[in-house]
Amino acid sequence: MTRVGYYDDPVFGEHDAGPGHPERPARLDAVRRGLREAGLVDALVRLPPREATRAELLRVHAPAHVDRVAATEGRRVRFDADTTTGPRSYAVAVRAAGAVADAVGGVLDGGIDRAFCNVRPPGHHATRDRPMGFCLFNNVAVGAAAALARGLARVAVIDFDVHHGNGTQEAFYADPRVLYVSSHRFPFYPGTGELSEVGEGEGRGFTVNLPMPPGLGDGDYRRAYREIVEPIGRAFDPELVLVSAGFDPHRDDPIGGMAVTPSGFAELMDVCLTVASRAARGRLVAVLEGGYDLDGIAESTAATVGQMLGRPRPAVDTSVLPGFERLLEAYREVHGRYWGALKRS
Repeated sequence: MTRVGYYDDPVFGEHDAGPGHPERPARLDAVRRGLREAGLVDALVRLPPREATRAELLRVHAPAHVDRVAATEGRRVRFDADTTTGPRSYAVAVRAAGAVADAVGGVLDGGIDRAFCNVRPPGHHATRDRPMGFCLFNNVAVGAAAALARGLARVAVIDFDVHHGNGTQEAFYADPRVLYVSSHRFPFYPGTGELSEVGEGEGRGFTVNLPMPPGLGDGDYRRAYREIVEPIGRAFDPELVLVSAGFDPHRDDPIGGMAVTPSGFAELMDVCLTVASRAARGRLVAVLEGGYDLDGIAESTAATVGQMLGRPRPAVDTSVLPGFERLLEAYREVHGRYWGALKRS
């Protein structure tokens, strides 16, 4: 039986991004509701999050960045138009990053096989020295860096949030030990993630961006993940997979502009699990990123965690939008320069 850890805590509701902000505590309640209504709660191993250590944060962020966020304790600070702290935000953000680092340790030590982290604030936009895009610390990057510090040689980060994870990309852009794969709407916030952004130096080829036009649904995502992400991921053969699980590509999301259904998210997670099926031995940690329609979060979480538990996968629509084949060919042309698995026979 697959042991899936579940990290959650009331403290994650104490981050206050301001009145009317879409990144609100109700998102966590939606995750909980989705798991409960799908009958998955009793199948999960409930685990308490811990605080990230300063050393864990400094593997990803500059000391001045950590100090700047810490200095917001007890007060409200606006970093930019989208990113604001409340009096408890620093304490919450440290716990969110710590939950992911602890989950990585749990799967590497064998106490659990996989984990889902129901945390906020999200993290994949936070760069080495800048909070942005609702994010304070880069939770997934902290987890990946923790895995590298444990001696892993190959870690994959797969990011299906509708926004490009610019902070995660930046953290590992020159590092061949980390494969970063992102499917995202483009052009869109934060403006990064062009197809030509493939890494630099020794890390060239290990950043795989799949920029997408708005309106794509299950069939389009399925083709991109089965024909691009899966073969690259299997060729990289990671020892651990981290997933930035953003549910804002959901068809009802007020921000994303995509058309993915819960069945589509189950399909994406199945690809992530396939990538994790060899050297990683199924070890995977999924971390909540975006997603702003509460019903969409609930049903998408249930579908995603259901896959992590090994529940039957629902049928997925295989139709694609006109012109999508040309986009797949563009992906193959660029990323096939580095990954022979994409070359047609």
